[in-house]
Amino acid sequence: MPVSRRQCANAIRALAIDAIEKAHSGHPGAPLGMADMAEALWRHGFRHNPADPAWFNRDRFVLSNGHASMLLYSLLHLTGYALSAEDLAQFRQWGSLTPGHPEYGHTPGVDITTGPLGSGIASAVGMALAERLLATRFNRPGHTIVDHRTYVFLGDGCLMEGLSHEACSLAGVWKLGKLIALYDSNGISIDGKVTGWFTEDVAARFKAYGWQVIGPVDGHDCDALDQAIAAARGDEDRPSLIICNTHIGFGSGLEDSEKSHGAPLGAEMAAAAKAALGWEAEPFVIPEDIAKAWDAREEGARLEQTWQDALVAYRQAYPELWEEFTRRLDGTLPAQTDQILADFVKKAQEAQEKVATRVASKNVLSVLVPALPELIGGSADLSGSVGTKTASSTILDPAVYEGNYICYGVREFGMGCIMNGLAVHGGFIPYAGTFMVFSDYAKHAIRLASLMHLRVIWVLTHDSYAVGEDGPTHQPIEHLNMLRSLPNCDLWRPCDSEECAAAWQAALGRHNPTCLSLSRQGLPFVAKPAQADIARGGYVVRDCDGTPDIILLGTGSEVSLCLGAADVLAAAGTRVRVVSMPCCTVFDAQDADYREAVLPSAVRTRLAVEASWPDYWRRYVGLDGDVLGIDHFGASAPGSVLAGEFGFTVDAVVARARALLA
Repeated sequence: MPVSRRQCANAIRALAIDAIEKAHSGHPGAPLGMADMAEALWRHGFRHNPADPAWFNRDRFVLSNGHASMLLYSLLHLTGYALSAEDLAQFRQWGSLTPGHPEYGHTPGVDITTGPLGSGIASAVGMALAERLLATRFNRPGHTIVDHRTYVFLGDGCLMEGLSHEACSLAGVWKLGKLIALYDSNGISIDGKVTGWFTEDVAARFKAYGWQVIGPVDGHDCDALDQAIAAARGDEDRPSLIICNTHIGFGSGLEDSEKSHGAPLGAEMAAAAKAALGWEAEPFVIPEDIAKAWDAREEGARLEQTWQDALVAYRQAYPELWEEFTRRLDGTLPAQTDQILADFVKKAQEAQEKVATRVASKNVLSVLVPALPELIGGSADLSGSVGTKTASSTILDPAVYEGNYICYGVREFGMGCIMNGLAVHGGFIPYAGTFMVFSDYAKHAIRLASLMHLRVIWVLTHDSYAVGEDGPTHQPIEHLNMLRSLPNCDLWRPCDSEECAAAWQAALGRHNPTCLSLSRQGLPFVAKPAQADIARGGYVVRDCDGTPDIILLGTGSEVSLCLGAADVLAAAGTRVRVVSMPCCTVFDAQDADYREAVLPSAVRTRLAVEASWPDYWRRYVGLDGDVLGIDHFGASAPGSVLAGEFGFTVDAVVARARALLA
C-alpha cells in the first residue's frame, strides 16, 4: 500500500516532537501545524538537490517564523541533506547543526538566518528580486540558466511586524511573480488568540499591495494546498500569498492553544500526540517506506545535472556572459577594480580638494558603478543627500527589470533586509544609504548581515552634530560605537577622499558588512607620509622627531582638528604624533608589532578626539589618557556654532592636550 501524504506529514510532526522533548526546549506548535503545508511544497515541485545545498538554480526556502526550526530540520533530514537523526537529537545543544533558529552557513540547506519575525519575508523579497534581475541580465532565447522561485512560510507574528509592510509593499510594486508566501494563519500568538490585537483583513492588505491572494484554504487538506500552490506558480506577474488556515499544535492535546507555542508538550502529552497521529516508530526513526517517499536525492541530482548541461551550452553560445555570470556567482571582483581605485586616489592626491566625505564616497562610486555590474545601489528616499546615485546609476524599472539602483522609499529596515536577501542569493553586492541617525531603524538588518557574513555596504552620512540646524533628532551620538560593537561588521570613518577610497576598497574585498560613516560638511584633504597604509585601519598621519610627548588620535572630521592642534603644540616645542584611525576593527586585527609601532606603549599620554560617545576610546588612551567626545544629545544651530559650543575646535583640542601634559 502506498504511503499516504498524511503519513509523510506526520513524519515531520514526529521528528519535531522527538527533538523538542529531548532538548526540553523548543516550539512544537508551528511544526505540528505547518507539516501538511511543508509536505505539499517539498514533495511536489520544490526544486533542490540535497547533495548540493549551494546549487545556484535551486528554489529558495525561507522559514520566516524561524522558531518553527524543527519543521525545516525535519525536512532537510527527510529529503536527504547531510543532517542525520543524531543531529536532530542534538537540537538546541552546544556545537550541533540544529540550533534553536535556522542559521545560514551553519546548517546545510538553510538558505537564510531567520528568527526575528518579519525579517525572513523581507529578505525573501530581496532573494526574489535577485533572481528576476539576474534572469533578465543573463537568460537568452533557448538558454535559460536563471529560473527558480523563492518560497516563504510565515505566521501571524511576521505579518504584525511593520517590516512585513515595508517589504511586501515593494514586492508588489516590483511584480515579483516567483515569490510565493504560505501564511500559517492559526490565529494564535504567545499571548493567546490574536483577535484582541490582529484583526486586519490580510487578504485585502496584500491585494492592495498588488499580490495575488489565494484562499483561505484548509492548511491540512493536501489537495487544496496543491491547487493553491499550482495557482501561485501560474501567475508570474504578481507575488502570491496563500492563506492557510491551520491548527497550531495539530494532533496534540494543546491544539489551538498558545501553550503549544514555545514549550515541549511533555512526555505524556507527546506520547498521546504521536498515538493520535498513528505514529508507532521509535524516536527519531522513520519507517523505510516513508523515508523512501521523502528521499529527494535522485531527483535533485537529475535537476542539477540538467542545469549543468544547460550551462555548458550557454557557455558555448555566450562565452562573455558566462564569464561574467560565473564571476559574479563566485563573488570575485573584476580584475581592474584595484587599478580603478588606485587611479582615483592618485587624482585625489593631486587635487587635494576640500570635500564632504559623503561627496567623496559618491565620487568613488562614480568610478566603481560603471565597472562593477554586481553593484546594486539604493537609498531610503535620500539619494541626493547621501550620494549613492551616480551618473551611471539607472533606477530599477519593474516593467523591463533593468537597472542598478533601487528607490526603496522611506523604509530603512525593509531596505536592509532586502539588501541581505540580494547578498545571500548571490550575484550582487548591495549598497544603500541613509542618514547615520536612521541606522537605528536598520540596525537589526545590519546585525543579521553580520551574523551571516554578508557583503553589504551601508553608506551612513550626516554622521555627527555637524548636521547642524536639523537638531538633535538628526545628530547621531551613540551610533558609531553601536555599529563598531557588532561582530563581523567594520565601520570606516574616513577623513578625506583618499581614506574614502580605501574604505570602499576594503568593503568590496570582504565577505562581511561594512558601514561607512560620512560627513555632511566639507573636510580638508590630509597630506600623508609615503609609508601610510590606510588599509590597516590606523596609521601615523603625522609624526615628530624622537619619542612623542603625546599622541592625538582622530577619525573622520576630527583628524584635521588633531592636525591643527599638533601645529600649535609643535610650535611650542611639544613633540606630537597624530594617528588617523578610520577603522578600529581593522586596526585591532593587525599584528602586535604594527599596533605597537603606531601606538607605542611607552607613550601613555594620549588624547582621542571623535564627535561621538567617548567611552569606546578608553581602550586606546588608557588610564593616563583622555577623550574629547560628546556625551549628550546635540542641538539645533549651524554646525560651526555647535563646534564651538561642544568643544570641537583646534583651541579646545590644544587645551585638553596641555592639561594632559601638565
